Amino acid sequence: MTRLDDAAADLSGPATCDGPRALLLEAREVPLGGVRAMEVHRSLPQRALPMVGAWCFLDRFGPQTARMRVEPHPHIGLQTVTWPLVGEVRHRDTLGNDVVVRRGVLNLMTSGAGIAHSEYSVGDDAVPLDALQLWVALPESRRHGRPDFERHENLPVVVLDDHRGAGPDDDTVGRATATVVVGSFAGAPSPAATYTPIVGAELHLPAGARVRLPLDPSWEYALAGVEGTAAVWTDPDAATTLPTQGLLYLGIHRDAIDITTERDTTLFLIGGEPFEADIVMWWNFVGRSHEEILAAREAWEADSARFGRVVDHGDERVPAPPLPAVRLTPRRRSA
Repeated sequence: MTRLDDAAADLSGPATCDGPRALLLEAREVPLGGVRAMEVHRSLPQRALPMVGAWCFLDRFGPQTARMRVEPHPHIGLQTVTWPLVGEVRHRDTLGNDVVVRRGVLNLMTSGAGIAHSEYSVGDDAVPLDALQLWVALPESRRHGRPDFERHENLPVVVLDDHRGAGPDDDTVGRATATVVVGSFAGAPSPAATYTPIVGAELHLPAGARVRLPLDPSWEYALAGVEGTAAVWTDPDAATTLPTQGLLYLGIHRDAIDITTERDTTLFLIGGEPFEADIVMWWNFVGRSHEEILAAREAWEADSARFGRVVDHGDERVPAPPLPAVRLTPRRRSA
């Protein structure tokens, strides 16, 4: 997905956190391309919270009925994690991939030094759509490499301990579960390729659950509300209510967090080791300097071979917005 809101904003920087937090942020609505009449809710980046580990972007497009037409657009320095909730989207890229993105299947695109792709809803009419799109900043060891794309249909599912006395067993019906989309959670690794220690997991919590999520105290975490409302016990004596479209930053130095629900609830957990470097993120590019972003923009506008040609597309493409009049610099979080 391409960023089309506030393209001149420099929303970047690594995590700098020295302890647990309970920062509740509300996703903001941003238009996706105007004429495509789509709305997205953006939870990350925010001025108070540019990153969570290597996670630098979290959008939700939906739930809505819409006709998606996102023309070819470029990426550098990141991985796109597409996690559908409702509906199907056709993904095409410059590696020749032409696949339909659907519920329960992880689609992971690694840009390396440069890739381009398009996203169309299936069919000519407006259809129900809902999905999460996340970006992971690539470390120095991988960000200059070749692009790649992979999809995974069989992802590990962890049954979570329920304080009501329902422990893990082979039957997940009616139990609290975590689908490990990327990275590793509770000792279960996703098969997807990652290049920094991270986790992205979808949590399903039944009505009346009280579960404990095991966390790595050296990592920082956040929880995104997808459906329903959860009480997250950010302190032994106090809970923070996490609504749908909310993002709760938990900080670092936690070994576990308790969550209770009154009705069936879905959350998405993101977390990871604090990122290795400052980043500069502008439009669809993640780099380390103003000059690097400028070079990528110029290459895209010149139709450079760096990004290739998206399969089954002609000259249609999303033009790069103008760079701001000021120099792009990394920006630290205020939380």
